[in-house]
Amino acid sequence: MKESKISVLIADDNKEFCNILNDYLLSQRDIVVTGIAKDGLEALKLIEEKQPDLVVLDIIMPHLDGLGVLERINSLGLEKTPRVIVLSAVGQDKITQRAITLGADYYVVKPFDMDVFTERIRQMFNSTISEEPTNSKPTISVVEGSKGEYVSSEDSKEPVDLEVEITSIIHEIGVPAHIKGYMYLREAITMVVNDMELLSAITKELYPSIAKKYNTTASRVERAIRHAIEVAWGRGQIDAIN
Repeated sequence: MKESKISVLIADDNKEFCNILNDYLLSQRDIVVTGIAKDGLEALKLIEEKQPDLVVLDIIMPHLDGLGVLERINSLGLEKTPRVIVLSAVGQDKITQRAITLGADYYVVKPFDMDVFTERIRQMFNSTISEEPTNSKPTISVVEGSKGEYVSSEDSKEPVDLEVEITSIIHEIGVPAHIKGYMYLREAITMVVNDMELLSAITKELYPSIAKKYNTTASRVERAIRHAIEVAWGRGQIDAIN
């Protein structure tokens, strides 16, 4: 008998990320993407219409954030409540605990390894992870290491700590996670921490290296980072910036 596929709904306002994740999941033999939502309200509508097995839900979205979606799912009167994997660019304990309390099954810190991510999805529906105590639901934290490869927290604790610390600081000073400068700024800081000499070659080496990785130009990287800094400054988080 043919096994049914795991139906997945993606809810994230980052179009590029959605396309990448959608393409990857569609390449899996046992997973099907039934819809993509760009904000929380659309996510609720599609959850009700599509009745997916799993919702991949970003925390930061317009109109209604991920936590708001979690709060409203139970009021939809669904025949089956979907499993939920929450995504965030910031691994803050308070947000993690709130998401789990509201019913999230997993909390995943961006960026993450696609292979690890899909394996966790399969394990969730094979009951190999869900049998763990409900008060200790695991968190996938797969981040980019110093050499550009993606590593899981089980493989390398030090890069994960650095990534989380940098992400938390950027979030604290007020750089919104949805703008490109956020991603470039985090990458730049990580690269400089691992190679301080890049500070003396920002325009000649640092920006071009980031541009190459994200398939863009050095000038666009510089503009995006400048914009991110201006946004943070405009938000007035002076104490955090100092």
